Amino acid sequence: MSKSNLTFEEKVLLVVEKIPRGKTMTYGQVATEAGSPQAARAVGNIMKRNIYPHIPCHRVVRVDRIGGYNGLRGGKEKLLREEGAI
Repeated sequence: MSKSNLTFEEKVLLVVEKIPRGKTMTYGQVATEAGSPQAARAVGNIMKRNIYPHIPCHRVVRVDRIGGYNGLRGGKEKLLREEGAI
């Protein structure tokens, strides 16, 4: 299937799936890579609903701080520290 036939959500998930261990991207960077630079908030909503364990949504961070993760206070920061991203 051509990347142009994918929904924005599918494009976002493909971008996030490729973020390597020890690295992060901002919501805005993911939105830009997925083809919609102004859709950072939409990326956040997609990450909030992520049900796929192979999608490392904890590697997507806010530009000004780490942000939340599955309702676990400090959980995202802990995972990123374990991976060497922060």
